[in-house]
Order: sequence, then C-alpha cells, then structure tokens
Amino acid sequence: MRKRDSLNPIKLSDSEKERLNSEIKAFYLDERGEEIGIIEQLQLMELFERRMAPIIYNRALEDAKRWFAARMDNLDSDYYELYKVL
Repeated sequence: MRKRDSLNPIKLSDSEKERLNSEIKAFYLDERGEEIGIIEQLQLMELFERRMAPIIYNRALEDAKRWFAARMDNLDSDYYELYKVL
C-alpha cells in the first residue's frame, strides 16, 4: 500500500470561525462567569484547529469505514440471494 500524501490541515471558513468564537465567548460567560477577549478566543480556536480537528477527523473516517464495511457485508449477502436453487 502506498503512503498517502500528507493531508492539508483542517481550516475553518471565516463564518465558521466567527460562529465558534461566539460560542467560546458565550461558554466562558455562561459556565465560568468570565469575559474572554478576542485574543484568547483566537488562541483557543487555533488550539482546536491544530489539536482537536485531526482527532475528530480521524474518528469520522473510522465511522465511515465501519459504515461502508457494513454496507459491503449486506452487498455480499444480497449477491448470494440472487443465486437460483438447482
């Protein structure tokens, strides 16, 4: 099996970043009763992009692999259902 090229880092769109920054700000205010500044919001977003996104991405790939494998098992059994009894 050939080695895959390195994937590009996961990047969020500006609107996604804006929405998540608002979520971070609201979380800190609601859960911790603290105001968080834009610099801290951006630092947390960068941390999430660098550290968490690849973990979530890999889990999603594993989920997709399991889903696809289940469909292939069904395909295999469905294929043999087509055989005629002699």
